[in-house]
Amino acid sequence: MKILKGLVLMLRKYRIRLLNGDKTVEEVLKMCEDKKLEYISITDHDTCKQYDDETLKYNKIFSGKIIKGSELHAVFQNKNIEILAYNINPNLINQWCEKYYSDDKLREQQKICRQRLFDICDKHGLIYDESKIRKPKKASEYVERPIYEELIKHNENHKILGEFTESFSVFFRKGLANPESSYFMNHIEFRPPYREVIDIIHKAGGKAFLAHPFEYKFEDTIGFIDDLRKEAELDGIECFHPSSADDNKKDILVDYARKNNLYISGGSDYHGSPKPDIEVGVGRGNLNISKEIIEEWIR
Repeated sequence: MKILKGLVLMLRKYRIRLLNGDKTVEEVLKMCEDKKLEYISITDHDTCKQYDDETLKYNKIFSGKIIKGSELHAVFQNKNIEILAYNINPNLINQWCEKYYSDDKLREQQKICRQRLFDICDKHGLIYDESKIRKPKKASEYVERPIYEELIKHNENHKILGEFTESFSVFFRKGLANPESSYFMNHIEFRPPYREVIDIIHKAGGKAFLAHPFEYKFEDTIGFIDDLRKEAELDGIECFHPSSADDNKKDILVDYARKNNLYISGGSDYHGSPKPDIEVGVGRGNLNISKEIIEEWIR
C-alpha cells in the first residue's frame, strides 16, 4: 500500500467470510487497521449476523468506514451465482435469510449433499474413509470441504481428480458447481431465485453487485451478465477480485461496467487458512482499487 504523509492513496477494499473463514471479526479488523485500509465490508455468506448490535464495538478496533454487506447465493438459468449486497439494513437481510438458511435447514442440506458427493465419488472410483472425514465445524460450512480434504489425502485419487487437486475452490467451481462436469452437484433446490435476491437487497436499501464473474468459469461471461440485467436490476459488478486480477479480465469488466452505467466494487475474498494464498485487502498482492470508485456508490 502506498502511503504519503499518512494518506492512503490506493484503497484495498475486501471481503471476509466468517462462516467460511477461520478468523474472528476482531482479528480481521485489527489486520485491516494495521494495513491502514479506509473502506471495508464484512460480507459473510447468507447472513448479516456479523452486524449484530453487540458487535458495533468494531469501531473501537477499525478507524475506517465499514460498509454493511453480505454475499447471497442465488440461482439463475439453473446456475449457482453469488450476489454482493452493500449498504443494507442487516436486520431485514437476516429475517429473509432465515427462510433459506436457518441452522436446521442447513444441517438437512448437509446430509443430502454429503450423500450426493459420496455417490459421485463412488461413480468415479475415488478412495475415501468415511470414518476419517471430519464433521463440518458449523451448520453453514460446506459439507463438501471435509470430504475433499479426505479425497486428496489418497495419492490414488490425484490421477482421477486431475486439476481438482489444486484447491477446494477449483474442485467446487469447475466440478461440483459446473453443470457440464461429471462431478456436478445440483444445489439449486436450496438456493433462492436471482430476482428474489435482488428484490430483498433493494428492499433493504442496498445495492446489488454480481460477485467475481470470472470465477464461475462461464463460457460467455459477458453474455451471462447481459441476461442477468434483463431479468432484474443489477447495480454493479465486482471487477476487482483475484479471479480477474489478470489485466485483460479486469479491463473487460471495468469497460463493461462503464459502458452500461454500472457501479464497480472489489474484494480480496480473504478466508484465512481455507485460501492461504489470499491476503486480506490485497488478494494475491496485486489487488488495487481507487477510493473514488467506491465513493461513487457508498454515499
